[in-house]
Amino acid sequence: MDEVLAEVRAIVGDAPTYVSFDVDCLDPCFAPGTGTPEIGGVSTLQAQHMVRGLQGLNLVGADVVEVAPPFDVGGVTALVGATMAFELLCLLADAHATRGRLPVGAALEGVA
Repeated sequence: MDEVLAEVRAIVGDAPTYVSFDVDCLDPCFAPGTGTPEIGGVSTLQAQHMVRGLQGLNLVGADVVEVAPPFDVGGVTALVGATMAFELLCLLADAHATRGRLPVGAALEGVA
């Protein structure tokens, strides 16, 4: 995973970057509620490691895709999706704070 993260950093550099986390990359035992289950996919811990490894990039946006609650009677996939969205939001907040950008909506403060 560290080699993949190093390659991501080499490709992206300081360019504005949008991250899309596809739940299909996870093994179905961690996320059964998805459109295209991937046997032998990564674990949730590995996915968190990968996402957290993006800290420091010039992130400008992110999303989580392929969560399909009707295919998951236990609701674990929705929890995984929400957790990964939280991880991405933390990275976006850090990217904005590090690069000195205003938080979303801050430019509207004081406008009547």
